Amino acid sequence: MISMEAKHEIIAKHERGVRIIGLANEYGHNPSTISTIITQKEAIKKLQPSKGVTIISKLRTNIHDEMEQLLLLWIKEKQLARDSVYEAIICEKAGAICQGLKRDVTEMEGESSQGGEGFKASRGWFDNFKNRCGIHSVIRHGEASSAEIKAAENFIKVFEKLIGEEGYLLQQVFNCDETGLFWKKMHRRTFNTAEEKSLPGHKAMKDRLTLALCADAVGDFKMKPMLVYHSENPRAFKAYKVMKEK
Repeated sequence: MISMEAKHEIIAKHERGVRIIGLANEYGHNPSTISTIITQKEAIKKLQPSKGVTIISKLRTNIHDEMEQLLLLWIKEKQLARDSVYEAIICEKAGAICQGLKRDVTEMEGESSQGGEGFKASRGWFDNFKNRCGIHSVIRHGEASSAEIKAAENFIKVFEKLIGEEGYLLQQVFNCDETGLFWKKMHRRTFNTAEEKSLPGHKAMKDRLTLALCADAVGDFKMKPMLVYHSENPRAFKAYKVMKEK
């Protein structure tokens, strides 16, 4: 479907003298479709729809368009601040913006204004808004995507060769790694605008503990997990005179 932005462009070009057949070839639509747009040009000109809107609907008012424009700006601000936004937060913010706009219209035009009545930030609205505006879901990673993938692949070959030449058994090969245990965990998945295909790296909150896990290659021997705190001598130990030996 042709977006409202494209319809405004078609109307402007037609008023500058471009013929309907030329517009049909340029935008890849039938001449009858372009003629319908030209016929409705007065109604289309009055609209300032949000990004991606394609049809004129009586259920959709100017408040809805303004709300989606402000919502998209808010998402971009969150994106620049590297904050996570997901469906529930976006829907809640959309409802708050719509209520605020409706309240402003009511104060300006009186109690009879019903500008944003009945708006519900439902799953269907969110799916349509996402498709119109081009926002997409991405995953936040702990660090920027700078891992040495090729070096890791080469290390696998070198390590396998080392085990074969030295004659190690799988029971002698151990792997130890650490993992974060978050007790205030942020959402890793967030919504991004269409202009940004990826998301910069974002360091997670430090409200976590680190677990060190170790096991042999066969998996029949697992060492006791080790808990690693932020510091060897936490400040709380000194304040309350805690003896680590006890």
